[in-house]
Amino acid sequence: MSEEYVYELPIKVRDYEVDAEGIVNNANYLHYLEVTRHEFCEHAGFSFREMHARGLDPVCTHIDIRYVRPLGLGDSMVSKLSLSRRGPVFVFRQDIFNMAGEPVVKAVVDIASFRNGRLSRGEELAEIFKDYLK
Repeated sequence: MSEEYVYELPIKVRDYEVDAEGIVNNANYLHYLEVTRHEFCEHAGFSFREMHARGLDPVCTHIDIRYVRPLGLGDSMVSKLSLSRRGPVFVFRQDIFNMAGEPVVKAVVDIASFRNGRLSRGEELAEIFKDYLK
């Protein structure tokens, strides 16, 4: 794994994710990015379910996504992420690469932290993610 990323997840394209042209529908890349964030949180020690049980809810507030090249049925990819913080917002830089190492998607995802339904400064999430924040 490259030093600029703190987590990576291999994913394979499934048949129901492609459109009539045989390429992955653009909306499915949002799913791949979300699955990667969820798996990362579990890897970091707290699943979304555990966070919610503690009154913590990370909520996506903005996604900037650039589609670089398509994937097709049966293709595999590696979804990678790095994590930083901008005030109370957690910034996930997420890139998806095909198996040749070529970029497929480049995205920046802003996540706000809610504590018991109210917007928070995110200090509890910062503690959970401290080993991964850049």
